[in-house]
Order: sequence, then structure tokens, then C-alpha cells
Amino acid sequence: MTSGDPVGVVGGGIMGLAVARQLARSGIDVVVFEKEQVIGRHQTGHNSGVVHAGIYYRPGSAKATMCRRGGTLLRAYCRDRGLPWDDRGKLVVARDATEALANGVPGVRWLEPAAIAELEPGVTGRAALLSPATAVADFAAIARSFAADVTAAGGQVLTGTRVSAVRRHGDARVDAVTAGQTYRLARLVICAGLQADLLARAAGDEAAPEIVPFRGEYLRLRPHARGRVRHLIYPVPDPAYPFLGVHVTPRVDGEVDLGPNAVIALAREGYRRRDVTRAQLSVLARSAAVHRLARRNWRAGLRELRGSVSRRAFLAEVRTYLPWLEPGDVMAGPAGVRAQAVDPDGSLVDDFRIHRIGAVTAVRNAPSPAATASLAIAEHIVGGLALTPGTGPRPARALAPSARPAGRRSAPPARPAPGRSRRPRAPGSGS
Repeated sequence: MTSGDPVGVVGGGIMGLAVARQLARSGIDVVVFEKEQVIGRHQTGHNSGVVHAGIYYRPGSAKATMCRRGGTLLRAYCRDRGLPWDDRGKLVVARDATEALANGVPGVRWLEPAAIAELEPGVTGRAALLSPATAVADFAAIARSFAADVTAAGGQVLTGTRVSAVRRHGDARVDAVTAGQTYRLARLVICAGLQADLLARAAGDEAAPEIVPFRGEYLRLRPHARGRVRHLIYPVPDPAYPFLGVHVTPRVDGEVDLGPNAVIALAREGYRRRDVTRAQLSVLARSAAVHRLARRNWRAGLRELRGSVSRRAFLAEVRTYLPWLEPGDVMAGPAGVRAQAVDPDGSLVDDFRIHRIGAVTAVRNAPSPAATASLAIAEHIVGGLALTPGTGPRPARALAPSARPAGRRSAPPARPAPGRSRRPRAPGSGS
């Protein structure tokens, strides 16, 4: 890239900010567009904080490779910046003989019941895999630190700035349309999470895969019970389902969460059961991919739904490996929404998926362990953009006073594109 235009990044979550940081550190002018008033408002700020070691993922997959690389980079980054990091380690517990045999977990660090009891007296299982490299961190704090790195390197992070349309001009230029102005960019990277498919289609990408929001609900241990768990405790996951089951996660702030389950949300950002939008109901009703997903996974779906509406059923799942747990030991916890991509045949996309459409790069699927892998994914994306660093950041170009939306920062170093066209309904940008 030799253009004087900056690179835009849609989405101020940990993924988008990692990409922006990689660009800014490489001497590339960059501007981040985030529709919320604060960064990390969605998946980044509603996850369990687990830094995965990579033990679940298919060898050679993007998840396996980038999780290992990303975890190493993230550990070094947090130590350098003094950000919270706790090498708790994780036990993946096989609750019966069938689970222990079917997953073929190698004998290295394989624990028999006596060894499990020594590490975690309150855990019951036939066997377990100890993953000492699994840690917990504060991904929201990491995202804020990434944003500070971007601005320190001369880039800009615009909050409260929704990208409502994307216009490509061949492979060399793209316009990002916001309520305040149209930004002329050399490249655009879409890391929009729950809005990723909408913005990618607005940029001319194919419809598939579509994003289906899954709400993940947690319970939280009451203070008297927190000390009874030392490690992260996970059940052996169902290989046919890309979720890791209801697990126990100590957090860096001292809380201990149980969850999440996985139920389809009836709003793109439906953090509560009562969050329902007509638009999302319409999408779910008309989507052939969602219908096929439901047919293929209806048993698992019913089990997850039962755990959502019944605390007793939720606890029963955890009690298969934490038998001492009683209703009085828990209280309501937080909830998050996972942006899960679904292919037209109804299969849940398991690996990371990134599309390139001319000057636009769209992250179409980045579920867990994307936060762990964020720095490695950023390396991969930026390395594929064929960018040439400029001579340094340019001063910010302010919007005209009459056009500047209240509460926004000054405009990024982008030249307004000539002309404006009618904008379609805003697909938004998310973190």
C-alpha cells in the first residue's frame, strides 16, 4: 500500500484493537470505529477471562496454531504492562469411563482419581488432564491497554461511531460511512463480532456463514464456597458441539463462575432472556441454516434450554464433577453472547474464518479462543494486507463543527470521500 489514506478497523473489542495495535506499531496510520460509547462492550467484556492453552483444537488448525502463539504473546504482554494474570491451570475431568476412553487424551499429565483428589479434593472424576499452562486474565483491561497503544502510536479510536455502510472502489480504496462523515480508507478490517456477517455483506462479501447469537449464562459461587476450587475445572467437551460445557472458572477478581450454557439469543445483543427483537426473530424464522442447525442439534439444544430455565438442572450438570455443590452455594452470575457462525448446511463453524473482498478483510468467525489468540490473529491479518508503512502519523482532521456528533472524539486522519450516497439500514459495528 502506497496510498496516503489510513487503514480502518471496525470493532473496538480485543480482536479489532489487537489488529489496530499491530498496524500502528508497524507505522501504518489507523482508525478504529466502535459503535458503543466504550470499548470492549460486548464479547470482550462478557467472557470468562480464560487464556486457553490449546489442548482442545485440531492439530494444524488455525485455532491450534494461533492459540499457542497468541497465548505466549499475551502472557508476555500482560507481564510487561502489569496487567492481571493468574496461571491457575485447568483440570479437564472425565466423569465416567466412556469419556475417559473416547477422547484419547494422551497419558502425559493424565491424572488418576487419587491425583485429582490431591489437587482438587472437591472434584470427582475417573481421570483428568491437567493443563498447567491455562490461565485467567482480564480481557477488558487488555483491550483498554491495546487502545492506549494505538493512540500512543498516533492512531485513533473513535467510540460512539457506527459504520452504517461500506463502499468498495476496486482493490485499492474503500469508504466507511458513518453518521458524521464518510471516511476514505486504503483498507478496512471488519472485526465486528455479533455484527460481522451484516457488515461483511454490506462490503460485498457472500452471505455465508451467518452469525447466530448464543447467550451464555453463568452462576457464581457465594463467598463461603469460593475457596473450595483451586483450578479451572472443565468437563470433557462433546466433540460434536463447539462449546466446552458448563465449567468452573476462578477469575482474576476473586469471583468463581459456573458456566456458560449455550442457548440461542432472540436479539443480536440479547444478554437477558427477555431481550427479544422482531428483526432477530425474523432472521431466525427465515434462516434455512438455523433450521438445519436445530434439526441436527435438537437434543443438545433442549438440554441447554432446560439448564437456562432451571437452576436445579444447571447445577445438576456441574454436580457430575463437583458433587458437594448445593443451591445455597451459588447466586446469579453474568451472561454473555457468543457470535457463532453457522454454515448453510446448519453446521457450526468451528475454526477461525477470515474472508478478503478487495480492500476489505472480514473476520467472519472468531469464537473462543479468539481473545487468547488475538495478537496472533492480528499478526496474520496485518501480514496479509500488503501494507507499506508511511512516514508517520498525520494530525487528526476535525469534523466541521456543524457535523461533529456530541461526545465523539475528533475525526481520524482520513480524507472525506467525495460525494455521499443514501445509506442502507445500519448494520453497526461491535466489540
